[in-house]
Amino acid sequence: MEPGQPINRRQLATRGRAWAQALARILARAGLTPNQISVASIIFAIASGIAFCAAGRRTGGDAATLLVFGAVGIQLRLLCNMLDGLLAIECGLKSKTGDLFNEVPDRVADISILLGAGYALQYPTWGITLGWTAALLAVLTAYVRLLGGSLGLVQDFGGPMAKQHRMFALTVGALAAASEVLVRGTTWSLAIALAIIVAGSAITLVRRLAGISRALEAR
Repeated sequence: MEPGQPINRRQLATRGRAWAQALARILARAGLTPNQISVASIIFAIASGIAFCAAGRRTGGDAATLLVFGAVGIQLRLLCNMLDGLLAIECGLKSKTGDLFNEVPDRVADISILLGAGYALQYPTWGITLGWTAALLAVLTAYVRLLGGSLGLVQDFGGPMAKQHRMFALTVGALAAASEVLVRGTTWSLAIALAIIVAGSAITLVRRLAGISRALEAR
């Protein structure tokens, strides 16, 4: 579930779409809570990570199918991330533990997916290193965002490699790798996506830290 204060809420264009709001209302009428949707995002993320890991031990059509499953899991995770916020804010179902259920599932999801993607690469030494580095930087960027909030500043959800950007890059990389593994038997597309995530996350981390520093100096 997303933070209760709109000023500290990630801006997503999809929240305003009619289909998204209609789906949120259906879930609310079914008795589902934002926290339950947040937990569901972990399930999809872990399933995605497992699919990626398994892809690294397969070839041909099997590997391609698992890479596609991994990409689908990413998108289902993001769908849950959007819906929990809609249920909490637009449907008025925010709970006292909402902020906790907003942050912890996201960190588990990032780690599961990015590590799985690293293990999907068929060159274990540097592939796993890329996955671990991407996961570490994802957690650090979130930590710095929350640190800014704890210091009384507006949380910085900017990129170039915020959560939605990481997941978009990885989804594209996984789908491209699914085609690539069928044609060439390689997964360079996924490796490139992870490398972009690592570089972009490092830049994001520095930018957020610099922004906090400037804001504190201006007080």
